[in-house]
Amino acid sequence: MRFNLADMFERVAGAFPERTALVCAGRRLSYAELDERADRLANHFLSLGLAGGDHIGVHLHNGTEFVECMLAAFKIGAVPINVNYRYVAEELRFLFDDADLVALVHQRAFSPQITPLLPALSRLRHLITVDDSSGATPPPGAHAYDAAQAAVSAGRDSQQRRSPDDHYIIYTGGTTGIPRGVVWRQEDLFFAGMGGGNPTGEPVQRPEELVELARGKDPPTMFPVPPLMHGAAQLGTFIGLLAGGKVVLVPHFDPAEVWRLVTEERVNAMSIVGDAMARPLAEHLEANPGVDASSLLAISSAGAIFSETVKQQLRRMLPAVMLLDNFGASETGFQGTGTPDASPDRGLKFTMNAQTAVLDGELRVVAPGSGVVGRVALSGHIPLGYYKDPEKTAQVFVTAADGTRWVIPGDLATVNADGSITVLGRGSVCINSGGEKIFPEEVEAALKSHPTVFDAVVVGVADERWGERVTAVVAARPGEAPRLDELVEHCRDRLAGYKLPRDMVIVPEVVRSPSGKPDYGWAQTVARERATLAMTG
Repeated sequence: MRFNLADMFERVAGAFPERTALVCAGRRLSYAELDERADRLANHFLSLGLAGGDHIGVHLHNGTEFVECMLAAFKIGAVPINVNYRYVAEELRFLFDDADLVALVHQRAFSPQITPLLPALSRLRHLITVDDSSGATPPPGAHAYDAAQAAVSAGRDSQQRRSPDDHYIIYTGGTTGIPRGVVWRQEDLFFAGMGGGNPTGEPVQRPEELVELARGKDPPTMFPVPPLMHGAAQLGTFIGLLAGGKVVLVPHFDPAEVWRLVTEERVNAMSIVGDAMARPLAEHLEANPGVDASSLLAISSAGAIFSETVKQQLRRMLPAVMLLDNFGASETGFQGTGTPDASPDRGLKFTMNAQTAVLDGELRVVAPGSGVVGRVALSGHIPLGYYKDPEKTAQVFVTAADGTRWVIPGDLATVNADGSITVLGRGSVCINSGGEKIFPEEVEAALKSHPTVFDAVVVGVADERWGERVTAVVAARPGEAPRLDELVEHCRDRLAGYKLPRDMVIVPEVVRSPSGKPDYGWAQTVARERATLAMTG
């Protein structure tokens, strides 16, 4: 079967041309309009000499143009590359070079960062600028996005043959380290990250079933709130489009705007990233009890789990809405859902799919109830590896003695007697204090349950006696001034003694990625600087 994303989207668009496909920033596109705009952009790409396999950077805020770029690239067999719009010049230069970009579609506002990089990027030959209100001067020779679309036809005659083997690359920086491109076959990502066209049931066996499923039920309205430059929002968008549903986007996260769109567009499912989005959303609801969220059936979080404090806050105001913690990564797609009693406070427990296991150091499956700490792994539909990084690919994508190929991104876990998995955290941010392993998530959750704390990130700082000591980087609620002794006392009933914070740094705001993931590198720097000042002062 041909599970190619462009083919499948065109099949759905052809069956439901009048349905609304995308809503963002006042623009509404039907499936027919979205398909035509993507066709025009694809033909512009071809007119520039772009072809199958070429990498096209997408350096944009959320908008219909982001989705159009992805679809247009897929239509010609090219590969869209997500670009983090928070990157500074050196990070952009690294990504553009590492990803072998030959073309870049970018927000006009980013032109001052991009233009100085161009002389050192010989492969990057084509620039297309999406206009905005910035007034920035586009790079020399850049094409205007709207004019480029208007200048070509919407026909498909010249578009190239597509394949289930066409690549889909997600650049991910995670919480630490340089960005790496995760290379998927489109067919594998369709099944691993998009639910195989039927996230609530059995995956489809034929592409034709997408239309049959979409015709047999009311189309869903889905709202992936995070930036499309992150994989989870991309996957949520394609789940909605391949279901023949309406996808709502917001250019920038703003709680009031999110709830306005939920009300006006009658959103059924919303996806966010942990407390960084959930807490502002919950507090806006508390302050504005007239918000109509009656259409909302589920709020899911990926990339970070709800804390129990925020989960209870949302449940008080939205008692009929399911709150789902999803487990997965750019390297795995969707793997499982949190159990009803899961939270950072009480343990991150997940019910996983049949392709997920916990492996010990010898790549053997850990038995339920054994107490063995292993690494969460996925088999079946998994990526090909990391782009141009054979060493890291060999570390993360491994083959067991029985021939099974696994991807092991690095989360440590144990398997409970009932088969559920308790995830301890990413080994790369684990704190080792006196030989005891401390995972930041549970300490962060305990801190955020204190009434004076709005947000918190926890890191380890070098300690002569213990190796590392737990340090909390805390943003206070307005008008509050948390004290370390108060927070320690508050956490004492929730955490073992060795997990309690020994130091605290108060900051105006906890820095997170645009998707809401904690920036542990930033927190480490802040905590170390404070420790250095304490020693020298």
